[in-house]
Amino acid sequence: MAWSETAQAAIAVFDKAVADRGVPQRLLSDNGAALNPSRRGHLGRLVSHVGALGVQTITGKPYKPTTQGKNERFHQTLFRYLDKQPLAGSLAELQAQVDAFDHLYNTERPHQGLPGRITPQTAWDATPHADPPRPQPDRPIYPAPVPIAYRRPRTPPPPNLPANTRARTISTAGTIHLDTVTYRVDAQRAFEQVLVVTVDDQVIITDLQGEVLAEHTRPAPGIRYVGNGRPRGPRPKTDRPSPKS
Repeated sequence: MAWSETAQAAIAVFDKAVADRGVPQRLLSDNGAALNPSRRGHLGRLVSHVGALGVQTITGKPYKPTTQGKNERFHQTLFRYLDKQPLAGSLAELQAQVDAFDHLYNTERPHQGLPGRITPQTAWDATPHADPPRPQPDRPIYPAPVPIAYRRPRTPPPPNLPANTRARTISTAGTIHLDTVTYRVDAQRAFEQVLVVTVDDQVIITDLQGEVLAEHTRPAPGIRYVGNGRPRGPRPKTDRPSPKS
């Protein structure tokens, strides 16, 4: 478990899995910047890390969630299990609950899709395992990413901003942080610089040209996340090229 989706956290999870199960032949992930941003023309830390072991990194197509759908379905089962556990008071306690679920899921739960409803661990133990991959020192760890044809301009923030205006960069999750609160803006604007204007109890987020992207009332004390009011899921197609295509 980690507080957020970062390359460092992803590497830690991968290393933990390798210590438990060995080095895989391939690693499938989505196209997130913390996982595999190769389609965006970037070299990711996780890709470099696993490539040094000879692991081939592959991704699903952008906005095609069915590729990782089985894993997403697994998350629902995990969340239902966690809902029945005592509320974790720390990240370490939450990790312990997830580890207990993993043990139950893999070693005690009969699997409906396996012959005789054996457990996943039983199937794993009975299956021959491929030898771990070996790095190829005479060639690159993985093909160099192809630069994408379209990139949003990275304009620096205006100088001498008013006291109530601050510049922020939208994260890969489509959020910005202000005074311990995370505000969701738009994931399609990841890496863009925006201006955050505070007027009394209002928080107004604009692009550098002044277009309002989001407007919120400051949340009550204790609230750490404010959404943008839009439903999650694939966005309607637009004429503007996507940075993930």
